[in-house]
Amino acid sequence: MSELLKDLTVEGFADITASDAPAPGGGSVSAMAGAMGAALTAMVANLTIGKKKYAAVEEEMKTLAAKATDIKKRLIEGIDKDASSFNLYMDALGMPKDTEEQKKARKAKMQEGLKAAAKVPMECAETVAEIFPIAKAVVENGNTNAVTDGLIAAMMARTAVIGAVLNVRINLGSIQDDDFVTEYAAKCLELEKLAVLQEREILGMKELSNQIL
Repeated sequence: MSELLKDLTVEGFADITASDAPAPGGGSVSAMAGAMGAALTAMVANLTIGKKKYAAVEEEMKTLAAKATDIKKRLIEGIDKDASSFNLYMDALGMPKDTEEQKKARKAKMQEGLKAAAKVPMECAETVAEIFPIAKAVVENGNTNAVTDGLIAAMMARTAVIGAVLNVRINLGSIQDDDFVTEYAAKCLELEKLAVLQEREILGMKELSNQIL
């Protein structure tokens, strides 16, 4: 893929995702969802900064905006990392398998590609999880006119974590390193629970979301 996914227009990204190309897929879309969640938390913080009414939390909001912007940047980079990790496995599938030595080398590369395809969405899920305390803080203390944006940020973060975890799990089934599988399966469960509980807690902070849900 000559053009980076992160450099595509929104329409262009949607079009290539909808095509018969194997990547980008759910992993890249999860990273995108997480980036949008981080962007929304930064937005709420930035809409709070400079307002006399919120002078007491201005420094906190500046810190939160910077953290959210850093998370957004890392997740946007993750959009292409996820697609590239999948391509490693696809390249391994195309390796020759005429001799026993070639078969062994191909199998090793396939396992390497599968591990990469699990590591990248795991990194995505762990990065997205950093959004929850920021979303909680901006919903609790940020500009009340933008509170729904903070709530949506939490919803996007939950979707991104669970989406990334699903992409980890689908690769674990083909990985033959038992220690790796055990470690990553436990991480998946922990992150999944965290995302569900954190979203529920944040949405429960405001009456508006309770009325909807």
